[in-house]
Amino acid sequence: MKKLIYSAAFLFFAACAGNQLNQAPPPPQALPVIKLNTGSAVTWQEYPASVEGTTNVEIRPQVSGYLEKIFVEEGTYVQQGQPLFKINSNEYNEYANNAGASIQAAKANIERAQVEVDRITPLVQNKVVADVQLKTAVANLNAAKAAYAQATSSKGSADITVGYTLIKAPVSGYIGHIPFKQGSLIGKGEALPLTVLSEVNNVHAYFSMSESDFLTFIAKIDGKTTEEKVRNIPAVELQLPDNSIYQAKGKVELVQGQFDRNAGTISFRAIFPNGEKQLRSGITGRIRIPSLHQEQLIVPQEATYEVQDKIFVFAMGDSNKVVSKQISVSGKSGSNYLVSKGLASGESIVFSGLQRLRDGAVIAPQQISLDSVLHASL
Repeated sequence: MKKLIYSAAFLFFAACAGNQLNQAPPPPQALPVIKLNTGSAVTWQEYPASVEGTTNVEIRPQVSGYLEKIFVEEGTYVQQGQPLFKINSNEYNEYANNAGASIQAAKANIERAQVEVDRITPLVQNKVVADVQLKTAVANLNAAKAAYAQATSSKGSADITVGYTLIKAPVSGYIGHIPFKQGSLIGKGEALPLTVLSEVNNVHAYFSMSESDFLTFIAKIDGKTTEEKVRNIPAVELQLPDNSIYQAKGKVELVQGQFDRNAGTISFRAIFPNGEKQLRSGITGRIRIPSLHQEQLIVPQEATYEVQDKIFVFAMGDSNKVVSKQISVSGKSGSNYLVSKGLASGESIVFSGLQRLRDGAVIAPQQISLDSVLHASL
C-alpha cells in the first residue's frame, strides 16, 4: 500500500516539474530608451541677496518741538513734496514776526537817515555847515541800510525755520516704521529718525561672492578689466522667498572695490525695475546668474541613479543588454545633468524604470525623443 502511495506522489511531482520545464521564459520588459546628443544648456549660480530701495532717506527733524500732526501711516506710498509731519510752530512764528518788525524798524531808520542826508547836503554845498556833518549823516544812512539787510536776513532765516516745522517727502516712496506718536517732543538729537522713506521705482539687490567663487566666475566673463567684465555680466534673475522668479531681469552694475577681510567676500549689487511696486526694501531672495554651455552632453536626472554618492546610468549594450556606467557631472540645468565623462554622444540609455533593472538584464527598448524629454523638464 505504501509503495503505491509513494509511486503516485512521485508521478505527481514529476508531472509538475515537466510542466514547469515546458513553460516559456518571460519576455524582456519594455522600457523607454533615449539616444543622447550634445546641445546647449543654461546653468545658474545662486547667491543670497537682500533688496533695498535705490534711495532710502532718513526723515529727521531740523527743529525741536512737539509733534503736532502725523499726516501719513506706515507703509503708505507718498509723492515727492507731500506733507508727512507737522511740528508745533508757535514759537518759530513769533521769531518770524519779530524779524518782520525789525525790518519795518530798519526801513524807518533808513528813511530818517536819508532825510538827514538830504537836509545837510545843500548846507554843505553852500558852506553853511562843515562837511563833517554830511559825512556823519551818510555814515548813519549806511548803517541803517546794513541794519535793514541784517533784519531781512534774520526774517529769511526765521521763515526757513518755520518751514522746517512742516516736514515734506523729499522723494516719492514708501513710509517705513514711525517710532513717534502725536504729541511727542522731538528734536535734532534724536537717535531714531521720524521714519525712513524708501524710493522703490528701482531696487538694488545686494549679494556677495567668496574669493574663490569670484576668481572662477570673473575668469569666464569677457573683458580686459574687472570693470569691463562686470559690464558684460549677463542679465540676472531674482528668486523670491516663495521660490518664484521675479518678472523682470536685473543688471549687475557695481562691484565693491576690495574684499572684506573679515568675511572673505566681495559685494555686488544688481538693479531691478520695480514699476509695479512688487518689491519692498528689506525683502530677501537669491540672485541667479546664468551661464550658457555649448556642445554639452545632457542627461535627464530621471535617467540616473546614485550609489554611495556616485551617479550611474544604464546604457544599452549588445543584444539589448543594459550596462551600468558611472558618469561625471559638471553642472546641472533644471532637472538635467551636464555630463563630462562616462558617456558619449550617440549612446542610448534607459530613461525610466531603473529600479527594476540589474546589470546585464535584457530589455525591449522603446525609443523616445530626447528633445521631448528635455522640453518637458523645462
